[in-house]
Amino acid sequence: MNSATIAIRTDPQVKKQAQEVFKGLGLDMSSAINMFLQQTINDRGLPFRPTLSKFEKGVLDAAKGPTRSFDNVDDLMEELRGTATN
Repeated sequence: MNSATIAIRTDPQVKKQAQEVFKGLGLDMSSAINMFLQQTINDRGLPFRPTLSKFEKGVLDAAKGPTRSFDNVDDLMEELRGTATN
């Protein structure tokens, strides 16, 4: 079987943790990545549903909400302290 090489960059700790998980499953990194690639082809998309963490979702939800603008930093600080007179 012919093979192609894929080079990726990742955080060393991520690599180490992934290798430990794969080892527990009886896989090496190459086999696990090949499984991922084959499942991506089978599903014609990612083989999992990408989701946001609760923090990321909160930030995005907050950005959708009503916004306020301030004429200067002092007005902003008053609002943050709860001492605004508006």
